[in-house]
Amino acid sequence: MSHRLRRGALMLLGAVLLGTVGLSLGTWYGGRGVTPPNDDQAQSVAAQLLPGAVPGDSGQVVHGYRWGVHLAADDLGSGRASFWYDDGDDCGLSEQFRRSAGTQGWQGLRRVPGYLCDGWRAERDGLTVALEYSASGTELTIAPAAPGKLLPSTVGGTLAGAAAGAALFGWVARRRRPVPLLVCTLVTVGLLPGVALTWTVLGPGIVAEPVWPVWPALAPLLVPLWLVLLLVGVYAFPKRETETDPSSRVTVVVVSVACALAPVVMAAALLFMFVGAQPAQGWP
Repeated sequence: MSHRLRRGALMLLGAVLLGTVGLSLGTWYGGRGVTPPNDDQAQSVAAQLLPGAVPGDSGQVVHGYRWGVHLAADDLGSGRASFWYDDGDDCGLSEQFRRSAGTQGWQGLRRVPGYLCDGWRAERDGLTVALEYSASGTELTIAPAAPGKLLPSTVGGTLAGAAAGAALFGWVARRRRPVPLLVCTLVTVGLLPGVALTWTVLGPGIVAEPVWPVWPALAPLLVPLWLVLLLVGVYAFPKRETETDPSSRVTVVVVSVACALAPVVMAAALLFMFVGAQPAQGWP
């Protein structure tokens, strides 16, 4: 019974680790292909939703970044325009936004809890508009809406990663000691920083804000860490295993190769993600 519980726990751990990696890849792939608004479009939308209101500060559509990683022009979350208003304490802009969005055909109108007043969020024509109240003031944000493929891609990536992680850790759990302890420890230590940070920034806005930049942002830390873990695995495991059971050299070779390939594959995946996240030429 204890062996089955241990194996189940390892499979769950693998599902969480690689499922999080799959989730990040799914949000990256599913968020590609959006078209950010141009400056004239953003000004027009702001005037339609809040007619007569004059923003105290506004900026051009900017292509942002997350965690120090610059997003490409067609990445979800890259292009947005912000308008700041002085609404006082009467929440007049909130009611005006709600009425304008309802009469002009904006869909999915939903309340956004705010600092002094509740704001609103709505979508139409591939754009998401949000009026939010914070300690800094009242902000109207206009940004691309999440593509329809984002949610299926995120769910599919999560399920595929979780299945792969459960299968990998389940297979490792059936090996003779110290294979499960060593392999699971190396994989867990190698992925835990990115997984922990991903779940820290993950929240209700998963379909609106990208979480995948966590991994390329951590690449300068994770790649050296994986190289160190690779050396530890290649050195420690064969030595320990051959001392305890000389007949298990086939398993030693298989697991050693897996330990060697995992950091290389993950490094290549992070490099591909990082290159794909760079802004296209010609964009500021």
